[in-house]
Amino acid sequence: MELFDTHAHFEGTSEETAAVLERAFASGVTRLMAIGGSESLNRGAGLAADLAANPSGQTTQTPQPLPSVLKALGWDRDQAGKDLPELDYTGVSAVGEIGLDYYYEGATRKDQLALFARQLELARQLDLPVVIHTREADDDTLGVLREIPSKGIIHCFTGTPKFCGKLLDLGFFVSISGIVTFRAADNVRESARYVPDDRLLIETDSPFLAPVPKRGNPNEPAFVVHTAKFLADLRGTTPEALALLTTGNACRLLGC
Repeated sequence: MELFDTHAHFEGTSEETAAVLERAFASGVTRLMAIGGSESLNRGAGLAADLAANPSGQTTQTPQPLPSVLKALGWDRDQAGKDLPELDYTGVSAVGEIGLDYYYEGATRKDQLALFARQLELARQLDLPVVIHTREADDDTLGVLREIPSKGIIHCFTGTPKFCGKLLDLGFFVSISGIVTFRAADNVRESARYVPDDRLLIETDSPFLAPVPKRGNPNEPAFVVHTAKFLADLRGTTPEALALLTTGNACRLLGC
């Protein structure tokens, strides 16, 4: 089984990041995308990509195989209203994560919208896909995406099938995280069944949202196998077929 974790964050040391990547490969993750969003997350995404590109840089005595790592750089909703430096998008596969979150940060709505729109325009100029976070912001997310046509991923989808359908109509891929395994996540399971085969992706959003049976632990890309098995059963297919499908979709979008 060859899995593609389309959304993983890294903030650890070189040694810690290398160990996470080694465990990922050992579990069947042959590709992943390291995701930015803040200064530390952008730096961590770059480190993960550099380690994968240069395995000899591992500090272990016997370097182990690592997944192929793409990287996304950007500024998330928590950076709204800040004076942000320019990023170097050389070698970057996507702009992200970006987007809107009114669950905790509704007071910054105006600044979030401005930052979101600015990065969508940048991605369009660079002809790069975007990685979008949206929470409690359905109408504004749709409004901005209709004004600024974009391509990319709605990551860690937690919305309704109705919202999912509107995003699919705009051409987006929908990525399902370990939340789909949570007992109270009926709406996520309903949406996960709704996404058509050619738009489905899978992710961890590590180090957050570890799937059952790993809940309570820091999440990591190796755990995407549990989400894949659950999602395959939910959609009436095999884990191997789901891995092949979602990896193919990710590569089609991201050009790997």
